[in-house]
Amino acid sequence: MVVTINGIETNYLELGQPGDTAVVMLHGWASNSELFRAGALPVSAKYYVLAPDLPGNGVTPEPPGEWFVDDYVDFVIDFISHFGLKKVILLGHSFGGRVIIKMANRKDLPFAIDRLILVDAAGIRPEKSAEQLQKEKVIKFGKKLLSASPKLLDKMQSKIGSADYRAASPLMRKILVNTVNEDLEPLLPGIPYSTLLIWGTLDTATPISDAEKMERLIPDAGLARMEGCGHFSFLENPGLYNAILASFLKLDR
Repeated sequence: MVVTINGIETNYLELGQPGDTAVVMLHGWASNSELFRAGALPVSAKYYVLAPDLPGNGVTPEPPGEWFVDDYVDFVIDFISHFGLKKVILLGHSFGGRVIIKMANRKDLPFAIDRLILVDAAGIRPEKSAEQLQKEKVIKFGKKLLSASPKLLDKMQSKIGSADYRAASPLMRKILVNTVNEDLEPLLPGIPYSTLLIWGTLDTATPISDAEKMERLIPDAGLARMEGCGHFSFLENPGLYNAILASFLKLDR
């Protein structure tokens, strides 16, 4: 399915029938909505489910400019509003969790948020290792040395950057840098909604310590640990993931 949101031809997954409450699922960086399909099918028996490919991901084109997390929040708000939804449950994996954390701190939204589900969510800036600090020094030096040659600078950054950075287009690299440099930890106490945290205990991208911190800082939060799973816990153990969702969303009622 495709819908135009602010001039962007947006691909999205749609399951179930429209009702009083919809579940909106937001995928992670360099991912897509289709990964949610298996987990969304049981949810769609009770709720209307929508999951967009966020701009620059899946088959949705890149944003028109150098976006920040707040721009993605604005986009998702407009996406939800397009469907006339009055109440939503927001579920976000990784980068999608970042968007939800920021949205949950917004005032005067055009719809009500019922609950949140954060799955191996990003948002807490990790402490930098000695290797990362050294890389930053090299990049800063390179920026000074290669300021007259942006192409050479970008080539150097791509060689020492993360896998996500190396795989991204020039525009999405800038957006990724904007994203990871924003620490959302101060926003966690301001989340007024009941929040379920689902986390792989072996996640190395957003470690379980992030989940434990979110559980402490979000006023009404609970953590479901998925033992032996990594960053894509919902794909690694779908049976357990679906059971956790079924309990939280009361799918058997």
